[in-house]
Amino acid sequence: MFDCLKKIWYNCFLIFFFPVVPGIPTVPFSCLSCGNEGVRTSCLPEGKMGSNSSRISDLPKNEYLKKLSGTDSVSENDPFWNQLLSFSFPAPTSSTELKLLEEATVSVCRSLVVNNPRTGNLGALIKVFLSRTKELKLSAECQNHIFIWQTHNALFVICCLLKVFICETSEEELQLHFTYEEKAPGSYSSDSEDLLEELLCCLMQLITDIPLLDITYEISVEAVSTMVVFLSCQLFHKEVLRQSISHKYLMRGRCLPYTSKLVKTLLYNFIRQEKPPPPGAHVLSQQSDGGGLLYGLASGVATGLWTVFTLGGVGSKAAAAPELSSPLANQSLLLLLVLANLTDAVDAPNPYRQAIMSFKNTQDSSPFPSSIPHAFQINFNSLYTALCEQQTSDQATLLLYTLLHQNSNVRTYMLARTDMENLVLPILEILYHVEERNSHHVYMALIILLILTEDDGFNRSIHEVILKNITWYSERVLTEISLGSLLILVVIRTIQYNMTRTRDKYLHTNCLAALANMSAQFRSLHQYAAQRIISYTCRHLRRYVYVLDKLYFPHYHCSTLQHCFSTLSDNGEELLSLTCSHILRSYAFSLFSLLSKKHNKVLEQATQSLRGSLSSNDVPLPDYAQDLNVIEEVIRMMLEIINSCLTNSLHHNPNLVYALLYKRDLFEQFRTHPSFQDVMQNIDLVITFFSSRLLQAGAELSVERVLEIIKQGAVALPKDRLKFPELKFKYVEEEQPEEFFIPYVWSLVYNSAVGLYWNPRAIQLFTMDSD
Repeated sequence: MFDCLKKIWYNCFLIFFFPVVPGIPTVPFSCLSCGNEGVRTSCLPEGKMGSNSSRISDLPKNEYLKKLSGTDSVSENDPFWNQLLSFSFPAPTSSTELKLLEEATVSVCRSLVVNNPRTGNLGALIKVFLSRTKELKLSAECQNHIFIWQTHNALFVICCLLKVFICETSEEELQLHFTYEEKAPGSYSSDSEDLLEELLCCLMQLITDIPLLDITYEISVEAVSTMVVFLSCQLFHKEVLRQSISHKYLMRGRCLPYTSKLVKTLLYNFIRQEKPPPPGAHVLSQQSDGGGLLYGLASGVATGLWTVFTLGGVGSKAAAAPELSSPLANQSLLLLLVLANLTDAVDAPNPYRQAIMSFKNTQDSSPFPSSIPHAFQINFNSLYTALCEQQTSDQATLLLYTLLHQNSNVRTYMLARTDMENLVLPILEILYHVEERNSHHVYMALIILLILTEDDGFNRSIHEVILKNITWYSERVLTEISLGSLLILVVIRTIQYNMTRTRDKYLHTNCLAALANMSAQFRSLHQYAAQRIISYTCRHLRRYVYVLDKLYFPHYHCSTLQHCFSTLSDNGEELLSLTCSHILRSYAFSLFSLLSKKHNKVLEQATQSLRGSLSSNDVPLPDYAQDLNVIEEVIRMMLEIINSCLTNSLHHNPNLVYALLYKRDLFEQFRTHPSFQDVMQNIDLVITFFSSRLLQAGAELSVERVLEIIKQGAVALPKDRLKFPELKFKYVEEEQPEEFFIPYVWSLVYNSAVGLYWNPRAIQLFTMDSD
């Protein structure tokens, strides 16, 4: 009964404070929970922004927008605001249409930039919005659709204006535009109030406090989008901002107490993946003939302009924009990443990063240390599930990286999960389709694997998880394979792709580091995984000899050998029976005798002399010395990985020994090489030991019999004869990681944010691929 009376009082409150304006019709409305009827102004006869604008192209001529941006001041109590904020036009549904909206309104916005210091109309609009948000929570409870719709429209207009102001003005000018004095709108003084700080605090309150319902969904998204727009000043600077308006307002003052609550809400928005309300739930639906809006209370909330962000693509690549099931989750995640990657202020660390680094599981009852600010708790199981399900997007992978790298509570929880395949498989699929992903996404996925492989428990457990029918792996039908063996296959494939296509040293080094971390814990390797480890090593051993051939014997190299390498497939199987193996062998022994500890210098000199002798040729010669260094680095790491496995888990991996024995001729050629001699000792010992046992068993042995002999020999081989230090690599961020992450995050915002468009020609932070 009390709730019913409260809602009746609230309806009377709206009628008193938002009276019927002459000439504007009223419509009946009722409390949806109790049926008590009242009267509410519809604010605009046809539901348009003025009487004419029903298309984007009409906006520059719109009289209400002209008045807003003109030379006359408009009081915050003027009925004009009710008229301005009751608008609708066909919603943009692509990045092209969003661009048209930007181009159609930019002249109006620029006029406001010029006139606002004198009129103060921007401040009046913000005050109208601020006054409405004070009653927003109660409006949601009372299902007051029109009030919420107009409040959303006010915020939408503010967001559009703010975007242009940030792009067109300096930070000092921007702050001046948002400074407002009560007594004389448009005049600025030292004691005037700062509406920008009020607006930001209001947005934080709106995001964190307003319940997420069908009628509040669009205004929640708009609030998140407006905060993203406020932070977008970074887009228009080439250098990373270390002191900006964002630092001033978001890292101190009235906004600071909202830090943990905001981060928690944004995370939960990502976790819940709430979908927008269905079109049939809107109170204001456009007529089929493209005319005005019909107000009907039974049907839900206003469409207004909110479909701008639920339907619109962004950036310059309209076709690349994926369809989003939850605009709020996407927008919240982007805002969270932007906040987390803000640089520290001069006098204080980034509080949003602190919040992300320290939050705990809701099941963790231990108290937070007093030294940890902005702490909160969240459901880790729900977070884990969401992260597993959303790894197809760059931003979800970046969030996973951020949490694993910076929050020890999250990392410990994830490594203790018994269903790690749900997290690892999406990461492996990203790497498997490396040619379809951007390089940053691949890096993040790879570093996540590297962080996970730092844990021995993870390295053991992934070999205990058996997978069946991995449909996305197309090289070979894998009816049954362990997660660990699949991980090895995908990482080796990634290294191979990098070495043949992108040749990025950073990428293959991290791939090899992940394999090295796992190597001591290799268990029951699938025969294909074992074969790929050995065949990939052999591929580079042969490639190494080929490059030596090109360096030292440029005019007399083996044409057959060159042809073999030029036609070598990804699997490297063509060289199993190399027709010129006798040349390989003779080259290997003759060339290795020339090498000393300073062989790199020798190779460099050889390259220079080769170039000098062939300077008349217009075709530039490859830098074989540099190639040789890269190949040598890969070979050594692969040999160390094999060595580590043989030393620590020989008896668990008969398939690896089998593959090694199958290629023993090539490995034997490298036992005297100065760069590999130390790591070849154990491998040579294993080859010699098992070769002798196979020789004793006689000829014509079946695969099964060979494996049986290997298993028996692994038990008989004294462990003290194999000595090699365990390989351990740890991921450490490079100095000034913000130089990488801030442009990356903002490129995600540019390409993935819903309903936000920036002129690519104005962006300076990163290079645009296309216009």
